Amino acid sequence: MQKPVVNVMVKAARAAGNVLLRGMHKLDAINVVEKDRMDFASDMDEEAEKAAIKELRRAHPDFAILGEESGVQGKGHSVFVIDPLDGTSNYLRGFPHWCVSIALVEGGEVQHGVIFDPLRNELFTASRGSGAVLNDKRIRVSERKELAGAVLATGFPPRERERAPAQLECIRELLRDAEDIRRTGSAALDLAYVACGRADGYFEAGVKPWDIAAGVLLVREAGGRVCDFRGAATGPLDARGLVGRQLVAGNLKLSDALQKSIVQSGYAAAFK
Repeated sequence: MQKPVVNVMVKAARAAGNVLLRGMHKLDAINVVEKDRMDFASDMDEEAEKAAIKELRRAHPDFAILGEESGVQGKGHSVFVIDPLDGTSNYLRGFPHWCVSIALVEGGEVQHGVIFDPLRNELFTASRGSGAVLNDKRIRVSERKELAGAVLATGFPPRERERAPAQLECIRELLRDAEDIRRTGSAALDLAYVACGRADGYFEAGVKPWDIAAGVLLVREAGGRVCDFRGAATGPLDARGLVGRQLVAGNLKLSDALQKSIVQSGYAAAFK
């Protein structure tokens, strides 16, 4: 049985997803703004976030909110962290890979997470200490114990392009052993896919709390490990952690091998 607050989060994610599905029929008319170099947002991001917040506020008016589009609203120990459209660039191009991500964070720690893929009707949920689920079925990270034959996921965020040479060198080293490396355009779905074993590992730099909060909990509750490029635990996943960070995820052994490879390739040193 899902906890009541998770039911609310699911309802909010579905409300945002419905807004985005309707918007797919008018992509040419959507107003798009460039928040930063090659970092875009649209009317649909804002409308989806408003739809999610409406549902969350209805049930928990006293909780604070950290939204990618609207920023911080309210104060409190409990914070809903929302990415109304993770994969905006994909969405705006009609590339069918994007999602809604909502997490409930208390004291910097994620307690509940929801990632909803409206196009596939896939609903990933997790509660701290209760495991991770995809459409009511328990999920686990893959059992691959080493990088040999692994399928990894990563991203190339615009705000990290000055470190691209170090990242590409890291990828070159990883491809000596890994089967392949995917770049899907949605950090939240990358983490969800690690949680259910579709990808063996994930690494990316420059990610924000709304990109990863729900996904981090999914991976951990699916039996995996999440750390930074140096192997340290993630910091607060609320407004205190808005500086872009590095993230590594996978099962216990593979994430360790991936993290060490990132260090050995020199990529981790690019963040001194």
